Amino acid sequence: MNNDLLFDFTVDKAAKTIFITREFDAGLSLVWDAFTKQEILDQWAAPAPMRCKTKYMDFKVGGRRFYAMISPEGQERWIIQEYTSITPKTNFKLYNSFADKDENPELPGSEWDHNFSEQNGITKVNITIFNESLERMENLQEGFRKGYTVMLTNLENLLKSLSQKL
Repeated sequence: MNNDLLFDFTVDKAAKTIFITREFDAGLSLVWDAFTKQEILDQWAAPAPMRCKTKYMDFKVGGRRFYAMISPEGQERWIIQEYTSITPKTNFKLYNSFADKDENPELPGSEWDHNFSEQNGITKVNITIFNESLERMENLQEGFRKGYTVMLTNLENLLKSLSQKL
């Protein structure tokens, strides 16, 4: 295991933006797939002890992913993501908003920009999250930081497991 992998989580309140940088000891194709394929996303994209369940996902410009993070007690927190731009293996952007189980969004939402690069077998993911509302960002900030840190650790462990199978 490489303990020197970069992880940075920075909040710029004035810009209503969160910047996340995370390195993974895995190839670019595998990390890209982990962010863009439903069967892999559902294995890591909820902070434990919650789990993730995707109802549907259409990874294309204008396509959507509709999924829930489910608590051990069965409470569901639904999220809609609409893909606004995709450059394979390099970048994708999406609009993210919470929703009810009937896909009615809770606005305002946030714009996510994911950038991927690889050097010497280490893949770096830079995520920029622009929140339409400072209030929304402040309400989510601390819980989001903890939850997303757990999710990225889930992903790191999953990537190790998947890399061993290759």
